[in-house]
Amino acid sequence: MARRAPRCLLAAARGISSSPHLSRRLKQTENEIVQMFRSPAPQRVDAVVTTSPRYTNSVRVLDERFIRILKIFKWGPDAEKALEVLMLRVDHWLVREVMKTDVGVNVKMQFFRWAAKKRNYEHDTSTYMALIRCLELVEQYGEMWKMIQEMVRNPICTVTPMELSEVIRMLGNAKMIGKAITIFYHIKTRKCQPTAQAYNSMIIMLMHEGKYDKVHELYNEMSNEGHCFPDTVTYSALISAFCKLGRQDSAIRLLNEMKENRMQPTAKIYTMIMSLFFKMDNAHGALSLFEEMKHMYCRPDVFTYTELIRGLGKAGRIDEAYHFFHEMQQEGCRPDTVVMNNMINFLGKAGHLDDAIKLFDEMATLRCIPSVVTYNTIIKALFESKACVSEVLSWFERMKGSGIAPSPFTYSILIDGFCKTNRIEKAMILLEEMDEKGFPPCPAAYCSLIDALGKAKRYDLASELFQELKENCGSSSARVYAVMIKHLGKAGRLDDAIDLFDEMNKLGCTPNVYAYNALMSGLARASMLDEALTTMRKMQEHGCLPDINSYNIILNGLAKTGGPHRAMEMLSNMKHSAIKPDAVSYNTVLGALSHAGMFEEAANLMKEMNALGFDYDLITYSSILEAIGKVDQE
Repeated sequence: MARRAPRCLLAAARGISSSPHLSRRLKQTENEIVQMFRSPAPQRVDAVVTTSPRYTNSVRVLDERFIRILKIFKWGPDAEKALEVLMLRVDHWLVREVMKTDVGVNVKMQFFRWAAKKRNYEHDTSTYMALIRCLELVEQYGEMWKMIQEMVRNPICTVTPMELSEVIRMLGNAKMIGKAITIFYHIKTRKCQPTAQAYNSMIIMLMHEGKYDKVHELYNEMSNEGHCFPDTVTYSALISAFCKLGRQDSAIRLLNEMKENRMQPTAKIYTMIMSLFFKMDNAHGALSLFEEMKHMYCRPDVFTYTELIRGLGKAGRIDEAYHFFHEMQQEGCRPDTVVMNNMINFLGKAGHLDDAIKLFDEMATLRCIPSVVTYNTIIKALFESKACVSEVLSWFERMKGSGIAPSPFTYSILIDGFCKTNRIEKAMILLEEMDEKGFPPCPAAYCSLIDALGKAKRYDLASELFQELKENCGSSSARVYAVMIKHLGKAGRLDDAIDLFDEMNKLGCTPNVYAYNALMSGLARASMLDEALTTMRKMQEHGCLPDINSYNIILNGLAKTGGPHRAMEMLSNMKHSAIKPDAVSYNTVLGALSHAGMFEEAANLMKEMNALGFDYDLITYSSILEAIGKVDQE
């Protein structure tokens, strides 16, 4: 029977029309279509098609011969004829099944358009959504948007909250944020009440685009509607938004609101709030939350432990961080490379170099692969612990030997380390190596070299490097400008320093506190105290807040040129300002008093320093004793 089927079907096809054109076309493709039909037709049971096929499990199976026809002939007269020959009924089920096939999306669109013109047939939401999904898959976002608009405008299409959520997600992935918002509110006006899932799709989309303020507006709208309530996903997104906006109180309030509504916060939510507490310098709050998390049987994950270790490490509580590092392993939570990098970093900064290297060696046992960040951290720790250069270079070679390519930051660390150990020529070679490897110019590396050359009084070479950086980058950073201005001021080239400061403003490189301090230092050194004070006023007018170094520069200038009384007056003003005097401030005034022979005032100031826990500057203390000795001799 299977072999005779094609003849019967073709006979039926010949009886469809006596048109000469169709007859000729059939003769041309008859052999090809026969070949397509040689596959045995699958057995099928025709189920009764209900009025809502979208939600019905059908036992119909799409004839694979029709799929083969579509693949070979695409959509056109041949495929249309095959549809008639195979007696396939054009309905919503057929359209959805064609959309599921692996034929090209353009063929699917042509079939979709053809079906729309058939008598007694109209597309519904299920067929539109089937095509929309195909278009999203191949990133034809323009056509996808057209289909979404067409579906929404079609009066017989009723978009469910679940489909609305899916449409929002697809438009969000396509970066069509404005269109997603338009569709969301348009569908709402058609009596579609969005569920928490639909709102969550909107909130997550806005989060990905950094529109955190809009997230809060949507949450208020959701809460005010009365029929839709936030779920865990909503709270997680909202808390994340408030954290990014720096609205700590709002984020913590939402956590408490969750608990009041008897909703269990996830590990992610607990971790975000813990991170927030650490940023607020509230390590106690973070640790309390961690204990609450465990009490509520919410298992901390590797991200939770990462935040805990990072927060404690930054707070200088290295022993506690190390304790939780071991606890996570005891609890069966395996550290990843990020956790290891953080622990190695904090141990290195605390001067525990041996422990940091020991931890590095344990990475293999813990199945953690060292990254470029891991090696950078070790190399930096070696420099900070004043390890010998040969040891630093051995780690650099070990890094390359393990197949990890050095990053620009690796070179920056090495250059900075060599500059600080007076190995300027070696640092220059590494800068050349960076260029040979095709790395973009690194302002931090140039800054280290320019600073080292300035300290070595090699001003011409420092200026040459500065110009090279500007030519290669088109500009320079405020920090590099500050270093150049500082050394020009020290070299007595104050006019050049002022010109460079003015150049910053002209090129749109806003001077930072370091640049202002560098210029003020040069002016004070040249006894141009009024100009230095004017610069400090301008600094504040332009919204750049002075730091303790700014005040100490002016204080030092006053002590040298304005006399001890003006220096004492400024010190007194600093005590009542937002920026309190430090040990440098007190020693500066103490030196001025000793040089002026004001020993009683100096003694009183020394008592005050003792009470505050400040140490005397040895040079100043020696000069006071020397001056007192001279007075006694007289």
